[in-house]
Amino acid sequence: MEITKKYERVFNHFDEDGNGRISPRELHICVESMGGNLSESEAEAALVLADSDGDGELGLEDFVRLMEGAKEEEEKVEELREAFKMYEMEEGCGCITPKSLKRVLGRLGQAKTIDECRSMIAHFDLNGDGVLNFDEFRIMMS
Repeated sequence: MEITKKYERVFNHFDEDGNGRISPRELHICVESMGGNLSESEAEAALVLADSDGDGELGLEDFVRLMEGAKEEEEKVEELREAFKMYEMEEGCGCITPKSLKRVLGRLGQAKTIDECRSMIAHFDLNGDGVLNFDEFRIMMS
C-alpha cells in the first residue's frame, strides 16, 4: 500500500469540515480525542513546521510528511530506550549511575574511573541528582 493511501483515512478523520485541509484547531481536537496531549499553540507550531505552501493548514502531502517524521522520531526514541536499558544497572530503576556507566564503558573497551563517570554524568544531569534519567540521556545522545 502506498504511504499516501495509508494515511488518507486518518487525514480524512482529522479533516472535520471536509475541505481537504487540516487546521490547527482540527489537529488539536483530534489529537485530544485520541487521548493525546496537544495544545492549540502546539498544534499551530506543528502546522507552521509542516505547512509547505504557507496557508496555515496541512494538505494530505504535508500530513504524510508530518506523520512519517513522527514515526521516525518514535523509532529513534525506541532505539534510545534500548540503549538506555544497557546502561541501567538495576532493571527498571530508570537511571544510569556512575557505577553502571563505568561497567558499560568498560565492556566497550573505554575504561573510566568512577570519578570520571560522575563527571560525565554531571554534564547532562539537569536535576542534579547524580544520575541520568531517560530524558537526560536523550539530551546527552542528541
